[in-house]
Amino acid sequence: MKWWKRTGRRMMLPLTTIVGLGFGAFVAIAIGLVLGLSVSANFSNTFSLLNDKTILSTQALETQLRTHFASVENAVVGLKPYFDDGTIGFEDPERTLEDLSIALKSNSDITTLLVIDAQGRRLGIYRASSGKLWRIESDAPPPGMDVQEIPQMAPDSPPTWGALVRHDVGVFANVSVPLVHDGQFIGTLTAASSMEDLTHIVSAQDEGVDNTVFILADDGQVVMHSDSELLQTGGNIKDNLPSSWKTLGDPVLAAMDEEEPIEEFRKAAELGVDVSFVEASGEEYVLMKAKVEGFSDRPWTIGQYFLSTTVSREVRRLAGSMFVGLGALIVSVLIAFWLGRRVARPLRNLAVQSRRVGTLSLNEVEPLPRSRVAEIDQVALAFNSMVEGLKAMNTYVPRTLFIKLMRLGGKEAAEAREAELTILFTDIVGFTALSEHLSAEETARLLNDHFAILVEAVEAEGGTVDKFLGDGMLAFWGAPDERPDHAQAAVKTARRIASALHEANLQAKAEGRSEISLRIGIHTGPAVVGNVGALDRWNYTVVGDTVNAAERLQTLGKEADGEPEVTILASANTVAKLPGEEHLRPVGKHHLRGRRELMEVFWLEPFPDNKPLDTADDVPVSAAE
Repeated sequence: MKWWKRTGRRMMLPLTTIVGLGFGAFVAIAIGLVLGLSVSANFSNTFSLLNDKTILSTQALETQLRTHFASVENAVVGLKPYFDDGTIGFEDPERTLEDLSIALKSNSDITTLLVIDAQGRRLGIYRASSGKLWRIESDAPPPGMDVQEIPQMAPDSPPTWGALVRHDVGVFANVSVPLVHDGQFIGTLTAASSMEDLTHIVSAQDEGVDNTVFILADDGQVVMHSDSELLQTGGNIKDNLPSSWKTLGDPVLAAMDEEEPIEEFRKAAELGVDVSFVEASGEEYVLMKAKVEGFSDRPWTIGQYFLSTTVSREVRRLAGSMFVGLGALIVSVLIAFWLGRRVARPLRNLAVQSRRVGTLSLNEVEPLPRSRVAEIDQVALAFNSMVEGLKAMNTYVPRTLFIKLMRLGGKEAAEAREAELTILFTDIVGFTALSEHLSAEETARLLNDHFAILVEAVEAEGGTVDKFLGDGMLAFWGAPDERPDHAQAAVKTARRIASALHEANLQAKAEGRSEISLRIGIHTGPAVVGNVGALDRWNYTVVGDTVNAAERLQTLGKEADGEPEVTILASANTVAKLPGEEHLRPVGKHHLRGRRELMEVFWLEPFPDNKPLDTADDVPVSAAE
């Protein structure tokens, strides 16, 4: 098989040839670089990489902690002005508790919000681990706040973090701001955050079974530990938290007194990260830790430790591949950029046009140009042919129906089924007599303009146009996409049609053209909807007595008194689904052709907000028993 072919004056290159040659050259260059650079790779970057990893991982943990506690601090800073100006206070405890509840719900980082006035009264909200909010209106210390441990505040004190508070439900960090009204100190606003809320932060920094992340506070108390349920060395310390690192039960932390600093980590040490070796349980670990301030009255220590052999393997692998990867990256980017531009240009155009096809914006689709790549050229020809076929099909299939079936999955959505629908039938009054005085071209133009009004109204309310029957239209709501308000949508559509028709008649009268009167019948009930037909002649439609009843209601409109511009008749089934509808009148029970039982019929006001007809207040259909 030739790797190229000539068609007329055009030489076609198969896409497989272009991709094969391009990526073959890329692989050859990449392998050559790997072999050449691997020999000369220098292992001196081992500790440099570990330095960077140490710094990045420690800084990442510190950044996430600061983000978390900044959210807590910003909450009390944001609430303080409302207490200072008197918007919130102890004068209306109920409102204060409601405002604190809103603030707590809007910030998932806060566990407790408490305000204490100068006389020691307390109001606050506490969020339990279950998510339930509890009010604090007593003298008992709320979770996360011991009044004796809340920092003493002066009127000009900045946001101040207090000591960690231990409670039966956990350990809490807290921050307070002074409340000052008219220059007088009136109390303290405090927010507490449970250390349990940091679990996801610590867990996210844990890179696997050979990595452990921890946080020390209050002069060596371990308050968070990513392996609390199963240590690397074996054992469970979950029930011991919080506890001193010496007595917690973690052999690695307990051996920190005997750590040996690693001098090669000077870069990390300059940024405040200490790295050392620790021996525990017969294994050697790399321990990294750093001091951070700002979340309590005393500095915290954040850190992690790795199994030494695991870190060494990772660093050796990185060291051997860094330079190779750098060179390969540059070359691959250049080749991929050139090749990608050449290959992706027609594909990008195809994607743009395909999106337009997907939304059935067929008039906006531009034909794809021919290509020298054989496969892309074939795709362009097939795509252009497909678009022409869709344009032809879209002439006969309603676009909104097509889009709904595509969205819901055509096969399942179009399968015939019974559903409760609302059917709407329209018919032009006296169309036969009207068309006798029109030419074929004028008749077609009149119908096209009329149907445009109908279709626009149906689509505006999410309905589906089934078909046009002479001068009439059949539309329905409730399928293919189900909606509980299908009756309301159908009535809204009928009134949209009435308003649009009235405007069209005003324009027609001004231009000396014929005006149109319309009858509309609406009925709600069960009907079969889906594909109906045989072999390759299918039609997505609705059938059943409900459809016939809607058509009979439209016909009943002939009995309307006078010559109304629009007559809308609806069945009791439809009216029952119109809660609060006031613009209607009962016109009695009527025999509809083809039905045994009487149907209760209602006349709907076509113009509930604006009545252009003099007879709009008359009951348009004579009542029948």
